[in-house]
This record gives sequence, C-alpha cells and structure tokens, in this order.
Amino acid sequence: MQRSVDRTEEQAVSATILLVEDEPGIVDFVRRGLQAEGFAVEAELDGTEGERRALHDSFDLIVLDLMLPGRSGLEILASVRQAKPSVPVIVLTARGEIEDRVVGLDAGAVDYLVKPFSLAELAARVRVQLRLAEQTTTGILSAGDIEVNLLTRQVRRGSEQVRLSTTEFELLVYLLRHRGRVLSREQILSAVWGYEHDPTTNVVDVYIGYLRRKLNLPENPVPIFTVRTVGYRLGDGA
Repeated sequence: MQRSVDRTEEQAVSATILLVEDEPGIVDFVRRGLQAEGFAVEAELDGTEGERRALHDSFDLIVLDLMLPGRSGLEILASVRQAKPSVPVIVLTARGEIEDRVVGLDAGAVDYLVKPFSLAELAARVRVQLRLAEQTTTGILSAGDIEVNLLTRQVRRGSEQVRLSTTEFELLVYLLRHRGRVLSREQILSAVWGYEHDPTTNVVDVYIGYLRRKLNLPENPVPIFTVRTVGYRLGDGA
C-alpha cells in the first residue's frame, strides 16, 4: 500500500522513487538531485533487478531507462502496468524521435524525458505526476477550475455542472491525466477510441470542439490549446 504524502506546488514532497538506469553517472546525478529536492531515491542498474524491485517493493513513482541489460524498459513497463497500474512511470530515453516517444507513452508511461535532460525539469515532472496520482487515488482530477469526479463521472467548471457524453468524458479525462503536455492526434485517437493511426479521420478535432463548446464560460474559454501540426494541450487555465 502506498504511503500518503503531502504535496504542494512550492514545497518538495516526501516520496520514494525507484530509479532503474544502467549508467552509474546518470544514477548519481539523478539520485543527488532528487534527494536535494526532498525525495527518497533507490536505484537499480539492470532491468532484471529493477523489475523485481518495481513489482515487489513499494514506490510512489518509477523513473525508468528504456535501454537496460537483462530486461528492457518496455518489458518492465508492461509488467508494472499490469501489476501496479496506479504507480506512475516516467521514461528516460536516448531516442528523441516522436515514434519512440509514442511507443513509450502507449506502453503506459505517464511522461518521458530525452537524454540529456535537465534535473530541474525531471524534478518538476516528478512533482506533477505525484500530484496527479494523488488526485486519481481520491477519485478527483482537476486543472484550474475544471474538476472531474471519476467515481460519479460528474464534471464541473467552476460552480457549473457540465453534462458530457461518454466519449467526451473519456477525452477530458485523458487530457487531464496528461495536462500541460502536448498530445498528438494519434495518441488521443489510440487512447480514447482505440484506433490505430488513421489519417482520414477528424474525430479528435470534432470532439475537441464539442468539449470546448460545453466547457467554455462567458469571457473564459476552456484552456484546451491547439498545437499546430501536432495536436492539443490542456493547460491549468483560470
């Protein structure tokens, strides 16, 4: 059972992180940096032992390299998603191509960083994912004044209740779980509709339009932003 943690925007959290990375220099760099931010960090240098620790010990979050000896990062990710779906996994990869990122995200990673990366950025993303994991545990997802109750399936924007269709609800939940990140149309299509890549469909754009119309308030548009040629991003908004 995961320990409860006190999380705030400005204050480092007390959480235990498993780092699975085979480069000792990166392990030392990440461990020292995250410990300075207030996290407890345990590390494994190979995939086999990393998978064993991930499945049998209790961690609040896992930082996982994809290219590992013994067991690959994708194999470990699949095992963790099956056994502990609530534990967020942030992937580290030397591959910066969009296809490689999509593979990791589709396999169940909540976020990714391309090497070389900024330790400050990693710490910030860790804080975001721990906060989102806590929201999911309590059954509430939120961004700005948008709030979704996963148990009752009620959606509110400020003081107003918003009625969404099943597909609109699932799309909003997906955007909330990945708030602040740019999501490609292909990622959204796969996650919400279960489709493979289909360049002929505009269903994602159509449903984003539905969400915007239902969640917009007078003089306060919903913070779902279009990222030209890529997809969409949900910000915190006001």
